[in-house]
Amino acid sequence: MEKYRKIEKSIIKTYRKEIWSKFVRAIKEYELIKEGDKIAVCLSGGKDSMLLAKCMQELQRHGIFKFDLEFIVMEPGYSKYNIEKLKNNAELLKVPIHIFETNIFEFVNKQKSPCYLCAKMRRGHLYDMASKLGCNKIALGHHFDDVIETIMLNVLYNGQHQTMMPKVHSDNFEGIELIRPLYFVDEKDVIRWVNYNELSFLDCACDVTSKKDDSKRQEIKELIKTLEEKNKYIRKNIFKTSENANLNALISYKKDGEKINFLDDYNSKK
Repeated sequence: MEKYRKIEKSIIKTYRKEIWSKFVRAIKEYELIKEGDKIAVCLSGGKDSMLLAKCMQELQRHGIFKFDLEFIVMEPGYSKYNIEKLKNNAELLKVPIHIFETNIFEFVNKQKSPCYLCAKMRRGHLYDMASKLGCNKIALGHHFDDVIETIMLNVLYNGQHQTMMPKVHSDNFEGIELIRPLYFVDEKDVIRWVNYNELSFLDCACDVTSKKDDSKRQEIKELIKTLEEKNKYIRKNIFKTSENANLNALISYKKDGEKINFLDDYNSKK
């Protein structure tokens, strides 16, 4: 059996419970894909997006409804080694990628907050290319760890409760929706899948982050790991705060940009 076939089989057999079932659960629970969709699967060359590509291919082959896929790669200024590694992995996994070039790395490396700006610019370029290809959705490889880390980052560093949503409409590209099909998949299981199949993917491949290991997200990741040693339910409980929010027990909250305070109708409830 060719290696890519073994890799595909490992998703739906070996890691059925850890990856495939959770992937399908997110698709169904959040209605991420519908009949006739044309989805741009955005690949960075990292483990998460490459796993997403294979899951999407499997769903397209074995799902109950028809949809089309485009696999797009934004080349922000990778080194020759990294772009060749990305191409080789795509060929190994039989993922037909569409590469388009930008100069994002060259621009953001000169900025004070390069990571934030890089992410924002990448997103814009991906939406633009998806639109040109006639796609109505873009799929990103964010997983469960990304979701709960985002919650904690917002609470501890931004003073607000805000999560990474499973899907969201684009504000700037009308008719395009962003979806996150790996929403329930744990990063540790993505890593296990990679190691099981003896694969090697790109990390960030950025000159700036390759020189740093003190990011706030890494700090949060380590904090959650420490808390989990004392309470095995900590990760699930962090996530549930976005499902079980009690608006009657909040001083204020925002809805559609409007701030709503508990005093607004407090006296009327006497």
